[in-house]
Amino acid sequence: MYIANETRYENMIYNRCGRSGLKLPALSLGMWHNFGSVNEMENMKNILFRAFDIGITHFDLANNYGPAYGSAEENMGRILKSDLMPYRNEMVISTKAGYDMWKGPYGDGGSRKYLMASLDESLKRLGLDYVDIFYHHRPDPDTPMEETMAALDQIVRSGKALYVGISNYNREQTEKACRILREQKTPFIINQVSYSMLNRWIETDGVKEFLHEQGIGCIAFSPLAQGILTGKYLRGIPADSRAGGGKSPFLRGGDISDEKLEKVRALQEIADERGQSLAQMALAWILRDGKITSVLIGASRPEQIRENRKALDNIRFSQEECDRIDGILS
Repeated sequence: MYIANETRYENMIYNRCGRSGLKLPALSLGMWHNFGSVNEMENMKNILFRAFDIGITHFDLANNYGPAYGSAEENMGRILKSDLMPYRNEMVISTKAGYDMWKGPYGDGGSRKYLMASLDESLKRLGLDYVDIFYHHRPDPDTPMEETMAALDQIVRSGKALYVGISNYNREQTEKACRILREQKTPFIINQVSYSMLNRWIETDGVKEFLHEQGIGCIAFSPLAQGILTGKYLRGIPADSRAGGGKSPFLRGGDISDEKLEKVRALQEIADERGQSLAQMALAWILRDGKITSVLIGASRPEQIRENRKALDNIRFSQEECDRIDGILS
């Protein structure tokens, strides 16, 4: 039986999620990869235990994480039942619905029918009565936003989620969602967006600044640009990597251009000067200005969790470092 590290809260940073009462760890564990039916249970347990032992209290899922769809939630449910349920009140567990989950016209999108049915299925897989945060995973142009937001409101009122969030919404969409949810007095606290040194769309779009101004949390996924910001591709594309092995539809060998690699090499030099790995600097950079609540990290091995945690030892950047980084990325 797993027993958590007694000192787990001593070396983690916890940030308030917008103006809500909820705090999230600066690093959260995303279960998008490596927690499906194709993965080994013992490794999954060790990753989760290592994360919790160093103060990572937020575990992020979605209905279709796997493969197969639903299997990440099922595996999390098994591990909760066998080891982690005594710590449930110390954990923030989030899940989502919005992308395709089952066949037919009611298996994706933003309809009331899909969202409420999906959460019921997620709770069964997790073995829980409620999740802490339930997200709409993507904007749905075919469903009135009023219907989607009303479903999120009803989900909270039913007791099946404590807070709600949105994901992949741009500034215009976030503004509309915020307006509707505030009218309903729904505890809308967070937007989950892709953000990294190589993907700064939330800055140019303005959604990052809007969330900060409005007191809404922001959590970043894909902070290492699908592994590009680990430096693993500087000497070629490993056959067993996401880009080389065809393991991810989000990263292909052709996505790793010479121009992008030149930027990575230049960033590596700054990381070396800071005494950090490139990955650690990339995570720290996202947290640099206090406008991002948490960064979602992934892991295929428990050792990666501890290495990523070291990013928090130095999240301050001098103006000179910021200017150099902006010059490289521009």
